[in-house]
Amino acid sequence: MISVGSETGLPIPRYVTLRAREVNVRTGPGVRYPIDWVFQRPNLPVEVVAEFDTWRKIRDFEGTEGWVHQSMLSGRRTVIVVSAVRMLRREAAEGAPPMARLEPGVIAWLEACRAEWCEVEVAGIDGWLRRADVWGVRADEAVAE
Repeated sequence: MISVGSETGLPIPRYVTLRAREVNVRTGPGVRYPIDWVFQRPNLPVEVVAEFDTWRKIRDFEGTEGWVHQSMLSGRRTVIVVSAVRMLRREAAEGAPPMARLEPGVIAWLEACRAEWCEVEVAGIDGWLRRADVWGVRADEAVAE
């Protein structure tokens, strides 16, 4: 179910990207809360699931949750390849020529999604991945170019 964030007026949940090389994840919304862990993966897609003042509760692709300051997040979208090696295709079709093999954990810049396919860019290569093969975009979400 999608609602609207009390601080930003933006949809909750929504996908964003980690902006920095190191992002402290806290047990609550504020510096007085202890750091639970530190993300060390810039551009990792995460899902904002709650807002409080300048803090955002996020969830990663493995389901881990915690609070980060809004300045550590970017609206530029990425997706992460999940569960198996996936083929980056030249066109949005299962039979289209492959451009690259992407291992689980590869992060791609999200350009657009339509129907079952998303256009992405990985290491300078533009291509298409099945929406179901990545995490960081909702099944019903339209992403415009």
